[in-house]
Amino acid sequence: MGRHYTVVVLRACVLALLLAGGIYAQEQAKPQEPPEEDESLKTKEYAFNPLQATKEVKVGDYYFKKKNYKAAALRFREATRWNPGFAEAFLKLGESEEKLNDQAAAKEAYARYLDLNPAAKEADAIKKKLSGKP
Repeated sequence: MGRHYTVVVLRACVLALLLAGGIYAQEQAKPQEPPEEDESLKTKEYAFNPLQATKEVKVGDYYFKKKNYKAAALRFREATRWNPGFAEAFLKLGESEEKLNDQAAAKEAYARYLDLNPAAKEADAIKKKLSGKP
């Protein structure tokens, strides 16, 4: 009885392997679909959204207070994308970039801030920063 059982089990295993091989061959013969796109790789599309911009600035302020200037700059940059006319976001982006020692990015943000708000109370100090004079 033991041998008979072994033979039956072996036949079942061989049959299972053959079936699995046939299924595998069928799967390989199908045209493969492209892999799903990683959502993080897609380019983000921005539409005017002042509420989202304000939210991004609030979160950026939190990171700035925690001295995480990289995260703060990222949030302020997002705010400028949601609302390109949001002067405060450009000012804070400039301050964050300055803390990160990226003078070119800071000057760009400050220049945009002055374009949007030329009569700002910080305008003279920012103009000095842009000119490179202490």
